[in-house]
Amino acid sequence: MRGLVLVALSMLLISCAMGPDYTRPDVPKPETFRMAEHEAEEKSIANLPWWELLQDEELQKLIRIALEENKDLKRAAATIEEYEAKLLIARMDFAPQLSQNVVTPMFGRRGGFLFPGFPTPFNYYIQGNLAWELDIWGRIRRSNEAARGDLLAKEENRRAVVLELVSGVAQAYFDLLQFDMQLDIARRTLQAWDESVRIARARLRQGIIAKLDADQFEAERANAAARAAELERQMVQKENQLSVLLGRNPDSIPRGRKLTEQAMPPQVPAGLPSALLQRRPDIIQAEQELAAATARIGMAKADRFPKLSITGILGIANPKLSQLFSPGGDFGVVGPGLAGPLLNAQILGFQQKAVEAQAKQAVAQYEQTIIVAFKEVEDALVAVKTARDQRDAQAEQVASLRSALHLANLRYKGGLANYLDVLIAQRNLFDAELALTGTHRLHLVSIVQLYKALGGGWPPTDATGTQPAEPAPASGKG
Repeated sequence: MRGLVLVALSMLLISCAMGPDYTRPDVPKPETFRMAEHEAEEKSIANLPWWELLQDEELQKLIRIALEENKDLKRAAATIEEYEAKLLIARMDFAPQLSQNVVTPMFGRRGGFLFPGFPTPFNYYIQGNLAWELDIWGRIRRSNEAARGDLLAKEENRRAVVLELVSGVAQAYFDLLQFDMQLDIARRTLQAWDESVRIARARLRQGIIAKLDADQFEAERANAAARAAELERQMVQKENQLSVLLGRNPDSIPRGRKLTEQAMPPQVPAGLPSALLQRRPDIIQAEQELAAATARIGMAKADRFPKLSITGILGIANPKLSQLFSPGGDFGVVGPGLAGPLLNAQILGFQQKAVEAQAKQAVAQYEQTIIVAFKEVEDALVAVKTARDQRDAQAEQVASLRSALHLANLRYKGGLANYLDVLIAQRNLFDAELALTGTHRLHLVSIVQLYKALGGGWPPTDATGTQPAEPAPASGKG
């Protein structure tokens, strides 16, 4: 028995795992980001922990609540536990499998046959069973590589959920602050139109203006009232959306700093494009899925070859329970077993082709994920740059329109201008102020989107605020 075990271990040591070993595909990537405004060697904004990027205290509280209570994140964490258990199951295939049978014919029997060396249902017996597959072709090793790749992919999926959650809460919060400011502008404009309508009605009664002029003021006031109602609806719906991200029933959301008071870094360096391959969780997840698919090719190939196993039974048996442990009742056998495909060999060949096709799909998915990542970074970079320029230009526009409205009101009250001057000036200012608020929000959201696209957003368990070490991709040696 000892010699057989030594032979089995020797065969395992000299055996080689079938199928290709995983290597990272060589994907062409740019040396620098096209829309980057800073040198490539500068430290990327993604190296900042989210609590240093998003400095609004209320927003930080909301993100921490979401990281604790969000249901999608809890599901992702539970999925990791599932695949950890599956990896342990795969590792147990290396060890001998032992089981036992205990038979007690206590409900009666007919006859008392006893065949020397073998138990029967007519006996009382205790039997242990041994099954140990020798991993000659590396099927079990490839199975472990695939299980490890699946586990690492699920861990990266959880990181992706964290990243999506941090950016999602921040964007929804900025949307909420935008609606607050726009609602304030709409209500302030509505009060201005109330004053204009009051003056217009008084002048209509005095016969100074026509009813057409008064109706125009009434229409503009109704437009402002409608926009205010629309903004109230959008604000409540955004609070409901944010509540879902927090893992709560719909409720009001506390606010911190105003939209225009949010602190954001003046510079947003993107860093090197190659860093995306080590930082973005969706890219790492796609790579680990590719590693698992590559390992399954080896599993499919190994299934087409005979499986060598060591099997055996050992136990004691006797027709009489009182003599179960008497001498001569023990039995046992151990030896090698060989099982291989015969009529199903062609099916296993098709199975290998299917697994190889799945690996090709994983390669395409990995390459597509990288391309989309570069695209998202470039989109975010140009959005940050243009949103900043757009905000500055719209701020000048709002200042000019406020001056124009002030002059138009003075001229209208003094009888030097007609109602159209005031109406147009008030309408233009209203639209410009709403647009400026939207651009403020766009600038903040663009920075958050860039942070997300670069793979930032480390969870608060990382107290140092530094990037945690990335897991190595699953690989095997032949």
